[in-house]
Amino acid sequence: MATMTAAQKKAESKAKYDAFLAVCPSQKLLDRISDKWVTLILAALGSGPACVAEPGAMRYSELARTLAGISPKMLTQTLRALEHDGLVTRTATPTVPVTVTYELTNLGLSLQQMIRGLKSWAETHMDEVLANRENHDSQVA
Repeated sequence: MATMTAAQKKAESKAKYDAFLAVCPSQKLLDRISDKWVTLILAALGSGPACVAEPGAMRYSELARTLAGISPKMLTQTLRALEHDGLVTRTATPTVPVTVTYELTNLGLSLQQMIRGLKSWAETHMDEVLANRENHDSQVA
């Protein structure tokens, strides 16, 4: 049996990821990124106002205003989870009060492109989906 380098072992392990298998860790990742608030936060970050010091960075309060209906607890928990997964970075600037900004990492940016497409699709086709729901409900009743 030939020995494998660390890169070869990693590549082999990566090839084994299959979200259809119950034991695959990608299922938990899919669960995380399919969350409504994760989707909306990823879509919002990077599209913040031009007055933000860093391009693409948004302050907590800007995110809270952008995401209508999110509670402070849910926003905090979701941002922490995204930071834990390496999709978002948190930067605290020592001012009074402390200024905290959130920005997408390169990994987060790669996911954001797909999320924005999904958001756009949902907004574009919402009338059709609502009509189909209404049609289905009238046939079932």
